[in-house]
Amino acid sequence: MEPLFLKPYFQEKIWGGRKLATDWGYQIPDGDIGECWAISAHPHGPSTVENGPYKGLNVAELWEQHKELFGNAPGKVFPLLTKILDAEASLSVQVHPDDAYAEEHEHELGKTECWYVLSAEPNSYLIYGHHAQTRAQLQEMIDQGDWEHLLRKYPVKTGDFVYVPSGTIHALNKGIVVLETQQSSDTTYRLYDYDRVDAKTGKQRDLHLKQSIDVTTVPSHDPELHITEKKYGDSYVKTFVQAPLSPFFSVYEWRVNGELTLHRGAAPYTLVSVVAGSGSITCDGQTYDLKKGEHFILPFQIKEWQLNGDLQIIASEAGLTE
Repeated sequence: MEPLFLKPYFQEKIWGGRKLATDWGYQIPDGDIGECWAISAHPHGPSTVENGPYKGLNVAELWEQHKELFGNAPGKVFPLLTKILDAEASLSVQVHPDDAYAEEHEHELGKTECWYVLSAEPNSYLIYGHHAQTRAQLQEMIDQGDWEHLLRKYPVKTGDFVYVPSGTIHALNKGIVVLETQQSSDTTYRLYDYDRVDAKTGKQRDLHLKQSIDVTTVPSHDPELHITEKKYGDSYVKTFVQAPLSPFFSVYEWRVNGELTLHRGAAPYTLVSVVAGSGSITCDGQTYDLKKGEHFILPFQIKEWQLNGDLQIIASEAGLTE
């Protein structure tokens, strides 16, 4: 069994740019490309296997036809989605629903997500959370367009990790590139979009004020992260988030300086994104070269893997709940 290397799917966005080509080396379409859907089974942009006996199948087809690759994990849909986002301009101020609301109103999963900040210009910040104390106050501040007092600014720099539970008002701002790990959902409720006009349509983008007010957590609060790091010689594994804080996914940084050998734990498969450096991975006696911008799945059958070189990797595993 070998790693399942994936061809990403690219999404044009009003706020996108060209860094996915200039900084990451991807062959991207013309236009303002904001999102690389790197490991995806979502129907709006599935990624495709590029190697081995499953070459040409997308991740959704793998999940449906070859559940053994995922340890026969439960669930109707592949639960996670890994992206790289290039915010050449600021994203809309937005919020995502939880599973219950999304299932009832959108017929898909909710959307809890997190960001590893790959790069951020000096003095960068996110919109993260709000200052309303009651839902009535939230409604009033939105109706008045009092964004200055409602929205909370949250400074970030390269290397930061931010956990964004469903119900959190948030926005990536100009000059930030992140790797996003999220539930496999494309439901976004826009609260505010800076009154900008889409050049292609000549219109402002739709807002979703009722849904935003329905699903926003009030009052806002920051989750307490307990980031840990375990050394392996000159390499380390950093754990950013896992259960019980996040029931949907665990996210790790693997920093390889020389050699790092890892073993499969309780999770039946692992999603892997190389975000810096170069090197190799050896599985079942076979070695595969790795470089920045590659994404792959380590299926259930691979129990141990050895990483070599100078590599920075963000890896994730689905939660063990249905």
